[in-house]
Amino acid sequence: MRIGELAARAGTTTRTLRYYESRGLLPARRGDNGYRAYDESDLKLLRQIRTLQDFGFDLEETRPFVECLRSGHPEGDSCPASLAVYRRKLTELDELIGELRTVRAQIGVRLAAMAGDEPPLCELGRQEL
Repeated sequence: MRIGELAARAGTTTRTLRYYESRGLLPARRGDNGYRAYDESDLKLLRQIRTLQDFGFDLEETRPFVECLRSGHPEGDSCPASLAVYRRKLTELDELIGELRTVRAQIGVRLAAMAGDEPPLCELGRQEL
């Protein structure tokens, strides 16, 4: 299939596909006519990349999954390098969740401190909020 069809089937743009190609994530095969040529395996690569990006992975983090698929594995997360990326991402998410819990607790403390006081006044019109 040509680049436009692949983009449509993958739900992305031809510009994105060219970018992935420039980053080495999508193979750059050309037909006899000079046009880019793709097949179902390329669509599978793109779907893997898009799914991981939907999960919050950056483009470079998708590389081990793409390489796993390219090496003939049926799933992009069946290789040790992919599993290592999953582990790093879980650690990163756990740290972020911890940071968010801290911020939430701080906001809760501020709100509780304000609940016992008089209602705050709007500085512009000196009206209660």
